[in-house]
Amino acid sequence: MSRRLLLCAVLALTTPLAGCTSDPARPAPPAVPPATGAAGAMRLVAFDSCEQLIADLRKAAKANVEPYGFGGGMGMPEAFTRGGARTMADAAAAKEASGAAAPPQYSGTNVHEQGADEPDLVKTDGRRIVTISQGYLRVVDAASRRETGRLDLDVQGQLQLLLSGDRALVLVPAGYLYRRYIDKRAAMPEGPQVLLVDLAGTPKIVSRYRAEGNLVDARMTGSTARIVLRTTPRIKFPDAPRVSDERKRLALNKAAIDRAPGAAWLPGWEVTDGAQTTKGNVDCGRVSRPTDYSGGSLVSIMTFDLARPALGSGDPVTIVADGDTVYGTADSLYLASDQRWRLDRFAGRAAMPVREETDLYKFTIQGNQPPVYRAAGAVPGYLINQYALSEWDGHLRAATTNAKTERSAVRVLAERDGKLVQTGIVDGLGKGERIYSVRFIGARGYVVTFKQTDPLYSLDLSDPAKPEVTGELKITGYSAHLQPVGEDRLIGIGQEADADGRTQGTQISLFDVSDPAEPKRLARYHLPQAYSDAEYDPHALLWWPATNLLVVPVNTWDSIGSKSEALALRVTDGIALTDRITQPTTAAYQPMIQRSLVIGNVLWTVSESGLQASDLSTMDRVGWLPSA
Repeated sequence: MSRRLLLCAVLALTTPLAGCTSDPARPAPPAVPPATGAAGAMRLVAFDSCEQLIADLRKAAKANVEPYGFGGGMGMPEAFTRGGARTMADAAAAKEASGAAAPPQYSGTNVHEQGADEPDLVKTDGRRIVTISQGYLRVVDAASRRETGRLDLDVQGQLQLLLSGDRALVLVPAGYLYRRYIDKRAAMPEGPQVLLVDLAGTPKIVSRYRAEGNLVDARMTGSTARIVLRTTPRIKFPDAPRVSDERKRLALNKAAIDRAPGAAWLPGWEVTDGAQTTKGNVDCGRVSRPTDYSGGSLVSIMTFDLARPALGSGDPVTIVADGDTVYGTADSLYLASDQRWRLDRFAGRAAMPVREETDLYKFTIQGNQPPVYRAAGAVPGYLINQYALSEWDGHLRAATTNAKTERSAVRVLAERDGKLVQTGIVDGLGKGERIYSVRFIGARGYVVTFKQTDPLYSLDLSDPAKPEVTGELKITGYSAHLQPVGEDRLIGIGQEADADGRTQGTQISLFDVSDPAEPKRLARYHLPQAYSDAEYDPHALLWWPATNLLVVPVNTWDSIGSKSEALALRVTDGIALTDRITQPTTAAYQPMIQRSLVIGNVLWTVSESGLQASDLSTMDRVGWLPSA
């Protein structure tokens, strides 16, 4: 028996290995295209065999394991990466193929890039509103303002969804999920799940996909969703509470890695379509690696077409990496991996990152096919979020802060021979500060840094070889999110601060960036003792250009207590408060408004307590649909 077949036989005793076949003449499909140039430090390559995959991952895991297991960024649960900035009325895209009348104009999710939808807790197609709250999926008819469907998902957690036609894709992160019909007092550990829900008629789950690891993020183009999962090997490290010597603990952990079966590294999945359940593992022939990797984490991209009757296997494409940020466009998908978890293992409390870098991986996407790897690279420093990345005119722009040097920079990268190569750089932004927000708009870029004051930098990125700072505006406070609100206008959502950098409450700033050399603040709105979820989650923000309406959820507090509301603001050459929207208080509980959206002449606000409809012109309440 060949060594390959012997390994497959051993692995099969533990779990199926899709990449191991009984016919050695049938190699697994390549995960990356053939190399077209000299090897680069960040080029991805496929493993030659299952044997090599397991041996190399085991070796890397032993080199990177820590006294208390896989530490740092490896295997730590991730919340969904927070999204972006699109709330343009796009009714034309929602017309039914059957020729039905188009829905009224409506706002979409506030996403980063046009054509790349992001998961959120509410979606609409202009006719219906689909929300997820407290483990239930609800469908509301926008015209009649009535609930037309409700589905108990039998899971709890921070659920989000994507919508395409009569199908919703519900994303369930890993964690302890409370099941309603078992013992509600006991939490059951579960991996991430993906649920395909049919919305035609009574909502029902038609397909359920169970995976391992943690859900990083997702993007959808057309009817095809691509879900990014991160897994760690299924290795049980010894419980040795009496062993205080970290070197001895490290030796015990390395021995555990040696004992682990090879299949421990390959992520498993299970999909149930109706009464049929299929199980499998990532094909080892679809796993690729960069030159430098930890062996303690794999990132898989699953592809699901919502137009198909069932989810299927997801056709995973996997990288040996530690991905934590996802950025997508209509035809590209990028994974970023913060490498600061690589600490000097025995430096104790003074441990510093060995690599103050972020690895980047580029994939192209087309139709409903799995992503195809194109290039990889690395940039010094770390990203604040997905907004620190932007693809434009064939180049990737990346804004990072280096914690060691306390300097920030914007780099322009181009794809060359399978590598992301730097073509230009703007360095030295906000010396002694860090980046708080970034926004790229075409050939221009805007970066906010902060420590005590808020410099807003204006960048000219039209020449990829010579990007430059063209202007700078210093004000107190900072903007945590920058939102385009028309030509040459930006809204900044953040915090006011005193001269020493102490925050003073929510600050909404209107910037005029028509002159790249002299950005100006035209107006601001300040609400003391307040903060907004839009500071860290742009999905919470609504910009409706048809009426220059900006809706910002805020939470305020004082000696009496706290209050949640949504500020309705008119943005022209200034910022004018139109109304302060609240939802009905129940049992002395003030609902926290999480989202807002427009359908026709109605403004909808969404909270855990329910959906409220308000007249778009007067802001008067015209409907209330409680969750209970």
